[in-house]
Amino acid sequence: MPGSKEIRNKIKSVQNTRKITKAMEMVAASKMKKAQERMRAARPYGEKIRNVAAHISHANPEYRHPFLVSRDTVRRIGIVVITADKGLCGGLNTNVLRLALNRMKEWGSQGEEFEVCAIGNRGLGFMQRLGANVVSHVVGLGDKPHMEKLIGAVKVMLDGYTQDRFDRLMIFYTKFINTMKQEPVMEQLLPLSGERLGVPTGAWDYIYEPEAKTVLDQVLTRYIEVLIFQAASENMASEQSARMVAMKAASDNAGNVIDELTLIYNKTRQASITKELSEIVGGAAAV
Repeated sequence: MPGSKEIRNKIKSVQNTRKITKAMEMVAASKMKKAQERMRAARPYGEKIRNVAAHISHANPEYRHPFLVSRDTVRRIGIVVITADKGLCGGLNTNVLRLALNRMKEWGSQGEEFEVCAIGNRGLGFMQRLGANVVSHVVGLGDKPHMEKLIGAVKVMLDGYTQDRFDRLMIFYTKFINTMKQEPVMEQLLPLSGERLGVPTGAWDYIYEPEAKTVLDQVLTRYIEVLIFQAASENMASEQSARMVAMKAASDNAGNVIDELTLIYNKTRQASITKELSEIVGGAAAV
């Protein structure tokens, strides 16, 4: 059994760890609220541009944008993986990367190849270790996403689709459900499916200036950028929520360990005192 000094050192070490995890829990709780507000603030714009894209795509049937045309065969797939830059957030990164890996294995068994865009340091490191073909990446987004940081990596993937480098573009990220639940999801970005855009109500007609192709190029490109920005916002809100929950669990576990070590320390100290008293009584009786 370890001595009293070793147990006191362990208790002090766990107490220091609990102070750190408690501080990280409070910081994550503060950031979580801001991240959720940004996520909810971005949703109305995404919904509005989705409606505009749906109206325009249905209003000009003589021109079909490449983003709206489904391809008969799928030989290569573009993948956007959104993860956090840091760890200590439970299974958040592991779950979404496991989902992506399982899908890649499934598609790979069918002879399909991949090009990967990694948003977040954890996803980039995982894909590099996996040996995947990473064509673009973004790291160091901070506590909130910035479109100017995302747009370069997104453009590489959109250009790859229009240049027929791959036939489908998928995105993996963690969707925010509530503070206690975050769910890894996979969605198809390109080609834009009917359920993604929706069907506009009523008949719409437009006069295009300068022309339908230019307008659709701008609107649909902006729409895909907004989808990825919204996914990054959802992932950041999920990250802060998962980190707060993980740090709270770590603080609670540290408290349990301290209680157990304190009990062991008291028992050891009591046994030591009892032994010393027995030796004193034994010595006095011998005299």
